[in-house]
Amino acid sequence: MEPLLILTNLPDVANAEKLAHALIERRAAACVNVLAACRSIYRWQGAVEAADEIPLLIKTTAANYPLVEEIVRAQHPYDVPELIALPITHGLPAYLGWLATETEKHDQE
Repeated sequence: MEPLLILTNLPDVANAEKLAHALIERRAAACVNVLAACRSIYRWQGAVEAADEIPLLIKTTAANYPLVEEIVRAQHPYDVPELIALPITHGLPAYLGWLATETEKHDQE
């Protein structure tokens, strides 16, 4: 099992919570943290932009990355959403075990 931390940003709390619920309901992620708003400054289509965004921290596995990407692409309102996956190289074994269990596919669901 290769645990991942995936980062994305949404334009508002409603979209962030909707995406978080979709990821959990489909077992694409074990946990999604919806963080407080931050200010993002970036270049988009040749212009410097600024926007308040809601960051999400998505805890999942490498095996589930394609499903996470599918759900984000389907529900994210941006044309090009930020989606960055970072490997989790160390962690509390019990937590990583829980992460693996919660992202497994279950026939009864």
